[in-house]
Amino acid sequence: MKLAKRILAPIDFSEFSRDALDVAIDLAAHYRAELLLVHVVPFILPLTAREPVLSDTERQRDQHAAAAGRLSELASLATAKGVTARTEIGSANEVGMELLRIAQHHQVDLIVIATHGMTGWRTIPFGSVADKVVKHADCAVLVLRVQPKPA
Repeated sequence: MKLAKRILAPIDFSEFSRDALDVAIDLAAHYRAELLLVHVVPFILPLTAREPVLSDTERQRDQHAAAAGRLSELASLATAKGVTARTEIGSANEVGMELLRIAQHHQVDLIVIATHGMTGWRTIPFGSVADKVVKHADCAVLVLRVQPKPA
């Protein structure tokens, strides 16, 4: 593998993506690479019983704002370790393909992704995000197999 100059770390705010982010930060520090933290907000947001009725545009804007704040906090962890970090929020219902689009747009050299995230039951009918990224990425992909911690 050539030296990575730009590393993408997909973040769904799960414990697993946070663990993968730690590895991505270490690699970025080692290779003096730029780190791109990416979160994908779905176009069609699921409704919950506790949510007030908002338009899709308002809900989308709220989701983007919340994600931006959380990504900024995570980027500051990388910056504290001397890593140049940027954030990006994508919007799509196909997370894996959106990650690949962003990776290609930014000419990413390496994607660091965990095998499990927040997709839950959606993994069964739609396939694993990590699997799609591995199969279709134009760059190197480091897949971190994570095991849920016992309760």
